[in-house]
Parts: sequence; C-alpha cells; structure tokens
Amino acid sequence: MSIEVVNESGVTVDEASLVSVARFTLETMQVNPAVELAITAVGLDAMTELHERWMDEPGPTDVMAFPMDSLAEDSRRPDAPDLGPALLGDVVLCPAFAKDQAKTAGHTLADELHLLTVHGVLHLLGYDHLEPAEEREMFGLQDRLLGQWRHGRERAREQDRRKRSDDRLLGAAGFEDEPTR
Repeated sequence: MSIEVVNESGVTVDEASLVSVARFTLETMQVNPAVELAITAVGLDAMTELHERWMDEPGPTDVMAFPMDSLAEDSRRPDAPDLGPALLGDVVLCPAFAKDQAKTAGHTLADELHLLTVHGVLHLLGYDHLEPAEEREMFGLQDRLLGQWRHGRERAREQDRRKRSDDRLLGAAGFEDEPTR
C-alpha cells in the first residue's frame, strides 16, 4: 500500500498520522494492499479553485475526494476483494478551512484532519452522504473507523509508556536487557 502526503498548505500537518489513519481505513475496509493513494493539503485559494471548478460551489471546503475515473466508471466498488492493484485516487484537505471546524467541534486541528482523511477515503471507496440513509451509513462507518484507530493508537502509546517505565526500573535495579545470543 502506497500513501503519499504532500503539504502545500503552509500549515503544519502531522503527515505520519494522516498516513496512519488512511492506511488503517484502507486495511479495515479490506482494500487491496497494492493500492496507491495521494493526500494533498492545500491552502484556501487552491481549495476554492478546486471546489468551484469541480463542484460548482463558491468558496473553499474542508475536503474533496477525486477517485480515479476507471474505478468510478466501474460498477463495482473499489474495495471489492477481487480488485487488483490500482491508483485509488486523491484526497485533498484544506487545513486552514478545517481549523475553524476543529474549534467549533472542540477538538484539535489534527483530530479534524484525521476525520477528514477518513471521510475522503470513504468517498474514494464509493460512499456518499447525499441521501439520509447514505449519510447514516457513511458517518456511522467514519465514526467507527476513527474510534478504532484512536483506540489502537492510545493502546500503543500506553504500551510504549509502560515499556519505557519498566526499562527505567530494570535499569536502575541493574537488570538491563542483555543481547540475544
């Protein structure tokens, strides 16, 4: 699985966490591991241009998803198990726009960008929210994926904290790790 992040936004973005949440989403959705995804963070002007050009709506937005035409034209979803390696598409994020949303929602910009990344990936996989039933399905899945990813990250952090603490205690007691023979 290849996930490339390009930050052209002028806003500091934790690129590794965007890759992590996108990878988790694709793996959980059982997308072929040979898929390629591009995530680009852009400024307000660039997002405004994209939003007006492709959605015919004024002003910037938070996230846009551009699936590859060959997948979009196919009648099956790109997360179908028999789909081979392919370029899934592009997710375009606008951190400057997302800052206000994060503040309104009461969480960090990083949290908002994680949510928007999952949202964009789900759009690439054929999910939408134009109809109420579609919205419930997509947003429910989005919330579950984010919750599972966050729980996994927190569990990994806690295990890392415990290991560092144990290593310090063992080192202070003279029980440093010995090299494996």
